[in-house]
Amino acid sequence: MNSQEAIESLNKSFEGKLQDKTEFRGETTCTISAIDLRDIARFCRDQLSFDYLLDITSIDNFGEEPRFEVIYHLYSMPHAAYLRLKLKISEELGAIETVSDIWPTANWHEREIYDMMGIKFDGHPDLRRILMWDGYPYFPLRKDFPLAGLPSEMPDVAFTKITPLEGGPFVTIPSTAGSKDREPRAREL
Repeated sequence: MNSQEAIESLNKSFEGKLQDKTEFRGETTCTISAIDLRDIARFCRDQLSFDYLLDITSIDNFGEEPRFEVIYHLYSMPHAAYLRLKLKISEELGAIETVSDIWPTANWHEREIYDMMGIKFDGHPDLRRILMWDGYPYFPLRKDFPLAGLPSEMPDVAFTKITPLEGGPFVTIPSTAGSKDREPRAREL
């Protein structure tokens, strides 16, 4: 079964629920509704052999409604076929159903999306921050997050003033020296 046959099977089983489909470089993307995600995901795994969830990504379309997109990148090992499921979610709703019970690898992907974008996954077994500390009030990958940073009143775990991006402890110094001499730890010797 290739991607085209998988799409035909999806069309037959979920008639009218595939809102849009796009083909690009041999990979197919299907836009679906958030309420149909679990049924379509389970069908893709059980009936179409999309047994591997490669990744879940999210996009912030700041200024548009719905604001967020969540994209599931699937792969079928038996058929060597790719499939993407894309859904849109509004900022007000801000939550979709988890697929971590369908593909266990979704667990950390969903936690990262929650941590960085603020999109919640209902039914997730352990939805907590994975990169930022507990209690961090912002979502750094949203487009309305300022690049200069935001002030924090958490002196024990964060900076107490806005921290610039340049000149940090892990930034190399521009020069003609080799990379091992520009490395920040080399300056401490």
